[in-house]
Formats: sequence, structure tokens, C-alpha cells
Amino acid sequence: MESETGGERALRAGCVVALCLSGLLGCASPPQAAGEGGAAEPVSKFRDPDDGHFDVGGFLDTAYGFVPLLVPITEPAVGYGAVGAVVFIHGDPPEPGEEFVRPTMSTAGALRTENGTRGWFGANLGTWWGGRLRTIAALGDLDLNLEFFGLGDDRPSGDGLGYSIKAKGGVLGGNYRIGDSQFWIGARYAAVDTELSLDAPLVDLPNVSSGDYGLRLGALTPSFTLDRRDNFFTPTRGIYVDLSLPLFRESYGSDRDFETANLTAMYFRPLGEALFFSVRGSAKDSSDGTPFYLRPYVSLRGVQALQYQGEQAAEIEAEVRWQLRPRYSVVGFAGTGEAQSSLAGRERSDNVTAGGAGFRYLIARRYGLQMGLDIAGSRDDTVLYVIFGNAWLRP
Repeated sequence: MESETGGERALRAGCVVALCLSGLLGCASPPQAAGEGGAAEPVSKFRDPDDGHFDVGGFLDTAYGFVPLLVPITEPAVGYGAVGAVVFIHGDPPEPGEEFVRPTMSTAGALRTENGTRGWFGANLGTWWGGRLRTIAALGDLDLNLEFFGLGDDRPSGDGLGYSIKAKGGVLGGNYRIGDSQFWIGARYAAVDTELSLDAPLVDLPNVSSGDYGLRLGALTPSFTLDRRDNFFTPTRGIYVDLSLPLFRESYGSDRDFETANLTAMYFRPLGEALFFSVRGSAKDSSDGTPFYLRPYVSLRGVQALQYQGEQAAEIEAEVRWQLRPRYSVVGFAGTGEAQSSLAGRERSDNVTAGGAGFRYLIARRYGLQMGLDIAGSRDDTVLYVIFGNAWLRP
């Protein structure tokens, strides 16, 4: 499985949410079923025939073809906004009782937020050989308005220093499942041209160089993944471990040699018939020469992306979900993270704790798919999140 940043996971989750919601706007025509006397009567794609509750499983079974979508963006780093896109889902839906395999999907769209962040993208997620091989090909042109808060506890006074980064490029890669195991190996190549502009000079901040202001980046990323979750939408038991090692080299088209590393592990287990526990831990590292905007950062619900950066960063977050009724559940979660740097020969670190609560609704029973809202807070922010599947979605 490819490793993803927090933003990539949010975008992937949001796209699938919108795919479900788009059905409510009439993107697909309801099928017909024979009633008494052979008369045809409509069968809802949005109501479970067993319990009569709202359920999009029927739509997911038939949502193959063309689907428009609109996705909200709530990340504090870029402000409120939306992604608009069209999705083409290729192939046929799974037969009843057949194991779900991610279909091949193609998409093109654009995004914009209140702080002026904007861009366009196109991508294809391919599935081959019965799901044994997965591929990705993507192009994009993004203009991101962000803030730099320093590395470790080397923070500028007051708010972060604003900067804009234009990034244009693409990625091509895939991963392969080994035999009948749950172990995947993968590799992907990315090439991106960047252009940086600053609201104010980033002066007197160690490990920040004017050479970061405009770079061509080229990286080969091997990845190794163990995935033993019982469901990749909303797991209730199992483990997930992923190690990704982006290698930026001049021989790969990069203006500078450096590397980063990301290790993520997740564990899920039931504590009873109606109580479920999960925990996620992540550790990230970066070498000398890494541009400041690619330095690792603490990724927790309730913490603005990129606010706590360092040469190294790590976090751990635990969640408990209580299934109140077959369709409804509530969650509580808390986590802590730390960013650390060695500046001028001295270790500097900054840590943050965050937590919150939310609710879930079983929106597609046959797929074991839940959706809901979380509200999370830290000493800096209070943030509302739309959750699809689970907060750590890695399909």
C-alpha cells in the first residue's frame, strides 16, 4: 500500500464520501423489482431491505460509470474550501458474497480554499490481476498558501510566517501483494517543480536556506506494507504496518540529494461485543538538505498540519468506539506528538496533545462502512472533521 500524508488521506477519504453523497443527487437511476401481479416497483438504493435504515450499499453496488462529486475541505492549514471533480469507475461491481476488490478509478478535478490555495489534478488508480497489483498515475498543478512555525521549539514569535509554494508534477508507481500473504512491496517515482514565495524573509531560522525557495524534486520511494485488517473501511481487528523511504537524488532528476522516512503502525481489536479499541503510531525522519516545507510534522486530529515540524516527528493516537445501536456509535480519542531538531548542536523539541469525540453511522452495512463527524481540539485549534471509514483511512 502506498504511504500517504495526512492531506492525501483526507483527500482520498473525502472523494469517496462525495461519491456516496452524489448518489443522493440522482446520479444513478433506481432499479425496478417485480411486485405483486408482476408489476414493477422501485427498489431504493439508499435503504437497507433488512432494517429499513438509510444505507448506501445498494448505490455502491451500482455506482460504476461516471459520477460528479463535491468535497469539503476543513484543514486549518489552508482554510475552508472544496474540491470539485468527476470520477469514472471502471469494471463491474462485486457479486453478492464476493470479496470486495478496489475498482479501477480515474478522476480529474480542481480545488480552492478561502486562503487562496488552488489547483487542478488528474489521476488513475488501477487494479489488476484480481487485486494483486495496484497502480497509481497522477498529475497536478497546485498553489498552496501555508505557514512556517519553525523546527522543534525554534518558533518565530507570534503566528507562523506565511509562504506560498507552487508545485507542478506527477507520480507513477504501484505495489504488489506477495503470494497469499498480507505483505505488499511497492515503488513509485515522483517529479515535481517547485516555486516558493514568502510573505517575509525567513531570517535567523537554522536549517532554512534560500536554496529551498525553488527546487526541482525527483524521488524514488520504495515501500513495504503488512496489512492484516479485517476491513480497510472501518477495521475492528488486525494490524497495519507501512514503511516508506523517499530517496531524492540528482540521478532521479532532483536538484538536491536528501531522504526522508515514514513508519506507520496501526492496531485494532474488539474489547467486547460493542466496544472497539484502536491505536496508531507514526515516526518520521529527514536527512540534512531536506527543504523546510518537507520536514516531518505532527499529524493529529485537532492539530493544524505543518504547525509542529522538526528534523524528526512522531505521534501516537488512541481511539475507543462504543457501538450504542447496530447503526450508531460514538468515539473518543486522544493523542500526543513531538517534533524534534538538532539546531546549533542543541536538541530542541516541541510537543502537543490533542483529543476529542465524535459519532459514527453505519452507512453501508454490507461493506462494514461507517461515516461521521469528529470535533477535536488542542491548545491551538478546535477543528471539525468529516470521517469516512475511519480517521486513519488507508484503503
